[in-house]
Amino acid sequence: MLMSSADRPAVLRYEPNGFRVLSPGGHVLCAVTAEKIPLEALRYWSVARQEAYAGPVVATRALAAQRR
Repeated sequence: MLMSSADRPAVLRYEPNGFRVLSPGGHVLCAVTAEKIPLEALRYWSVARQEAYAGPVVATRALAAQRR
């Protein structure tokens, strides 16, 4: 069974004001929770770490852990 590009994770390059799709897909995985994040809902990521976050609380938690 073939997966459509919407069913597989996208590969993105996270940039300061957006992201670039390197390989098409319908979602990315949160770096902290492994939750699927649809690309149209993706709002939080780290340019330095090149990872996505499921929401503001998760992004803040990841940033705080990085500073320890």
